[in-house]
Amino acid sequence: MYPRDEDNRNTPAEVVWQGKYQRMMVRGTWEYVERAHAGGLAAIIVAVTPQDEVLFVEQYRVPLQARTIEMPAGLVGDIHAGESIEASAIRELEEETGWTAARAEVLMIGPTSSGSSSEKIAFVRATGLRKVGEGGGDGDKDIVVHAIPRARAAAWLAQKMAEGYELDAKLWAGLWMIDHHLDGTPRA
Repeated sequence: MYPRDEDNRNTPAEVVWQGKYQRMMVRGTWEYVERAHAGGLAAIIVAVTPQDEVLFVEQYRVPLQARTIEMPAGLVGDIHAGESIEASAIRELEEETGWTAARAEVLMIGPTSSGSSSEKIAFVRATGLRKVGEGGGDGDKDIVVHAIPRARAAAWLAQKMAEGYELDAKLWAGLWMIDHHLDGTPRA
């Protein structure tokens, strides 16, 4: 008989493999991955331009062996230790899209894949956007920026999925958060 998941709570975690960025952990009967650096928190940035366009990024992701469509995102504190979620989000938004934000607001934090990873993600709403560059990511990334009219964003995502792109389910949560608070009430 297998132990209940809660029975693993007090079992010490053991590192069974560690690479430069991630490590494989075993805790009781569970195996999972955690980030080796940056605290295991990423930010996904929900950003709408003054022209009412939602910002998306397209890039090749090696684990999927496919191009993906995502909202801009990145690790919190991977460049500057102790960097706030908000500062990380604005930095990643600018790096990936060429847009900066006057303000960033953390909307919620939750697990990305609770059965296989300890990583959490913060949904961050970026406002007061202005274009400051071309974006495209740092030297080792090939990011294509898409600014899609908000009224067509969901249809555009469905079209990209039909074309064979991999799409993160969090995209639809991000679209919902543009117009709604977490309790479902409309944003003013």
